[in-house]
Amino acid sequence: MKGLVTKSTGSWYYVKSIETGEIIPCRVRGKFRLQNYKTTNPVAVGDYVEIELEQSKTEPSGIITFIYERENAILRKATKAGATYQIIATNLDGALLMVTPQHPFTPMGFIDRFLVLAEAYNVETTILFHKCDLYDEKDEYFQLLYNIYHQIGYKIFLTSIITKQGIEELKNFIKNKTFLLVGQSGVGKSSLLNTMDSSLNLKTQELSAKYLKGKHTTTFAEMHFLRSGGAIIDTPGIKELGLPNFQKWELGYWFREFIPYIKNCKYNNCTHINEPDCAVIAAVKNGDISTQRYNNYLNILLD
Repeated sequence: MKGLVTKSTGSWYYVKSIETGEIIPCRVRGKFRLQNYKTTNPVAVGDYVEIELEQSKTEPSGIITFIYERENAILRKATKAGATYQIIATNLDGALLMVTPQHPFTPMGFIDRFLVLAEAYNVETTILFHKCDLYDEKDEYFQLLYNIYHQIGYKIFLTSIITKQGIEELKNFIKNKTFLLVGQSGVGKSSLLNTMDSSLNLKTQELSAKYLKGKHTTTFAEMHFLRSGGAIIDTPGIKELGLPNFQKWELGYWFREFIPYIKNCKYNNCTHINEPDCAVIAAVKNGDISTQRYNNYLNILLD
């Protein structure tokens, strides 16, 4: 039976039957764990799989026997000892990166780390400036972020669950597609999903008033199907984004505004740190590349 993995709890995967729409809890055969020893999770939300039903069980359950080839996947460095990668989600049409300039504050370093991750795996990211009722054009940090990312070609939405700004436009954008929803704890992912589709009734939690930091309300990755069409994979609030191993010269290709200049660097494997005749460094000095983005590039490279 073919199905779509819609939720992962670590030991159990919830698979939606393509034929009937029934959600069936499934486990993974041991051989998958052996084959994918470098990942914490051999199966991820978004995977299409084949399952065999366990006939002896009183409640419907199954075993995942086969994973179909993925269109794409986003991985990050695993925090679990012994594993190399964690698969965040697969088979995506894009990613939605939720950013809040305040309540809570989203650092630019976090934004750029995720954008690099998505660029590395060829997943187009759209930036959502959420809680836009709390700030305006006079907010310097918001203006800085908006100008930088708009200039280099990222699609941007301004959204608010209070004023409902951007909600209908976002629903139309997502229609008939599958997106990964990412953001730090407390940016309001669950509240946004509830506003987009009230039938989801996801648990939400207020920010800690003392520290203006969020708490995890999403515990496991889960795909939510919107009544307006399309699906969103909600992930637990991410505190850190460890990038998988890469060659130093590769990183520049994941900063999209570097690409027109890289071909003019003197060395093919230029890392854009202190090499002579580096076109990227020259573009930074000329103001053609954002100093803030370049500094984040260096932070990631030297991390």
